Formats: sequence, structure tokens, C-alpha cells
Amino acid sequence: MNVVFIRPSMTPGRALDALEPLPLAILAALTPPDVDRVMCDDRIEAVPFDTPADLVAMSVDTFSARRAYQMAQAFHARGVRVIMGGPHPTLCPDEAAGFADAVVRGDAEDTWPQALSDARQGTLRRVYCSSFPPLARCLPDRSLYAGRRYGTLRLVQGGRGCPHRCDFCSVNAIYGKSVRKRPIPDVVDEIRSTPARLWVFADDNLFADAETGAEFCRSIKPLGICWACQAGLDIAGDPAFARLMAESGCRIVLCGFESLNPANLRQMGKMWTRTHGEYMEQTAVLREHGIMVYGTFVFGYDADTPESMQAALDFSLRAKLFMANFNPLMPFPGTALYDRLRREGRLVHERWWLSPDYRFGQGLFHPHNMSAEQLEQGCYQAKTEFNRATNILRRAFDGKANRDNLALFCLANVVSRREIHRKQGGRLGAGQPLTPFHPPAPSCT
Repeated sequence: MNVVFIRPSMTPGRALDALEPLPLAILAALTPPDVDRVMCDDRIEAVPFDTPADLVAMSVDTFSARRAYQMAQAFHARGVRVIMGGPHPTLCPDEAAGFADAVVRGDAEDTWPQALSDARQGTLRRVYCSSFPPLARCLPDRSLYAGRRYGTLRLVQGGRGCPHRCDFCSVNAIYGKSVRKRPIPDVVDEIRSTPARLWVFADDNLFADAETGAEFCRSIKPLGICWACQAGLDIAGDPAFARLMAESGCRIVLCGFESLNPANLRQMGKMWTRTHGEYMEQTAVLREHGIMVYGTFVFGYDADTPESMQAALDFSLRAKLFMANFNPLMPFPGTALYDRLRREGRLVHERWWLSPDYRFGQGLFHPHNMSAEQLEQGCYQAKTEFNRATNILRRAFDGKANRDNLALFCLANVVSRREIHRKQGGRLGAGQPLTPFHPPAPSCT
């Protein structure tokens, strides 16, 4: 049996910021050795539509859904069956089932082996639903990446889920408030088995389980690696823990600041970010320990105005953030935010991820205090200004964190500057129309 694993791209063109598609390596590890496997990363290489295949498996997020459906149409025209999993099919199973022979909802560990076995026997079901099992011994098969250059960063996962309930977050829509951690020895073994020094933890909130945070840092310290993660700003409330993170090799933390306005934080359900001090104080704690801070902001909540983007930009420059992103608020399907905006009739495109008129960076709904066009323009201007060469240089030589990690700082900022302008205004997928060819799948029971 021949299986092609595909990571669909969001927009046409080669992406310089593409990291290893970790879900595909997890699928490969769950695949019996007698199955022939081929991988394609649509972000960096051409899709092998004419490669002999019995089955195509795609890991799909919302931004890549349109492209995934278009590829599925091309594979079906060649008589090849398609299975789709990932965040988007999990949240939009009926939609995905219109383009796939089978849809996997949730995790792959307890669904992919069964789906593959059924495909071999000709009894493929329309939908497979995960019970979200424990994550012990889910070691990815990185041999799938052979022959591809993803740079020096390697992805690893410490767990899945987040205990917070931010209303814009699709992670909460998939996992609820549950957090499942991999056994720390499994994570250590995976890193030890891969010759790399720079690692990115792909968790949505690496320290969601605060009780295991210190144990985690102490366990990976002997590995001698440098690592980055995404975590809540509440970690800065404990300077001793920030020091332990730095001593274990942490060099970058991505933090969702989201907004400088308490009314917006209250509306999105993220007031907890301010329980350990103001943002400037929190970033200072991390930077003093040599940890660079990547800050993200979203705009369009009810208290935002056209001046909100400028205020966030000014803060980010004063705080000398390693990197920053200023994004229009994205109403992802399945989230409380999406449901609220749809009820209120404020969406520009109800299913924006399928609309041929949507362009990356566009305002997707009508904010209260500005137009969708003002939202789009303000975010793009803030990104452009933050990434001007003069501002990159000012941030590079300030303070212990950025200066002491200068090579990493410069590389990441140069790539980010290029990708911001490449992606802005880009069309999702290709130009061909979408025509579902399967009826909706039955729901999970």
C-alpha cells in the first residue's frame, strides 16, 4: 500500500518560515513498516499528483483548507482516496467530508491506525473520532523529512491543550480546558535521539500545567539545547522560575499580549494575563534573564479604535520585543468569537477560508469603532513599521536578551520581514472553484 502524507500550503509561493510538519511525522510513526510512505510539504515543494498512491492523508488547518480541498479534487480525479485530519476537519467535519473520503476528528494516535487498516480492507468509514488518549510514547518518525531543508529549528511537543478559555481560540474549541502532557522522559528521549541544538516546543501553552514546569526545565537542562516555546505571561510572575527556564536553555517565549485595553481582555476572557503585573514589567522579568519575548496582538474587539494598533506598536518598540505580530482578529470556526460575530451579522465572509475574495490580512468582520478596511490597514502598517531596518537594529542591541542572542535575533527578523510582505494580500489556495463530491459524513456517536 502506498500512502502520501501532505501538508497543504496557505498561499502560493515558497515559504521561508516553514518548519517541520510535525503532525506528518506523528502519522508516519503510527504507520506499519510494510506501508510505503511519501511526504510532500506543499509550502516548499511541488505536489506529486501523479505519484502512484492508494491513499492521501492531509493535515489541514483553517488557512490551508481551501488549498487542501483543491488538491483533494485533483487526487480524486486520478482515483485516489483522501483522508483529512487536523484542526479544521475536527471543527468543520461536514464541510471537510464533502471533499474527503474520510475525516479524522481530534488526535491521530487512536484514529489513524484504524483508518489505515480500514482503507486496506476497503471498509473506510466516513468519520473517525478520537477519544483523546494519553500521549505516552508518541515519538515522531523524523525520517519522513529526509532530503528537505527546514533550517536548524526542530519541533517537539510536550503536550496538548490549554486550561484557559479565550473566546477566539480554536484550541479550546477542540480540547476544552483539558491539558494532556507527554511524560517528560519521552520528551527528553526524543530530543536526545535527534542531532539538533535549536528546538521549538509546539505546545499551545507549554506551562499550562504549572506543577510540572520546574521538573520539565530541570530535566532538559542537561541536554544543552536552546529552545523556544509559547506560554502565558503569568510565567513572569515568578522570577525564580524565569531564571530556571533560562538556565535550562530557553531563549524565546511567544506570549499572547492580545490587547493593551482591559475591556478587550475582559471580553475575550483573558484578564488572567494581567494578574502578575503590567506588560512592561512582565517582559522585563523575562528579558533580564536573557529570554527574548515574541509578542502577539489582535485587534477588532469592541473597545479597539484606529489608534489601538499604534499604541501596541509604540509599546512593542519601547519594550524592545524580539518580534511582534499585529493581526486582525480572526474568527475561526467553532470558536465562541465566530459564533457571536455570525449571530450579530458582522462577518464580511461567513466562510472566509473558502471565499475566493478573501485575501490574507483582510479584516474579516465589522468592528464597532472602525471599518474592516481600517482594521486591515492599521495592522499592516504596524507590522511594516515594527520591521523597518532601523527599528530592527534598535531592538537588536538593546538589553541582555536580544543582544546576547544576536544571530538568532537577526535571522528571525529578516525572515519575518520578508514573509510579512509576501503573505499580505495573498489568495488562499489556487484559483479553481470548489465542488464538494461527497455527502456530509455522520457525526461522532
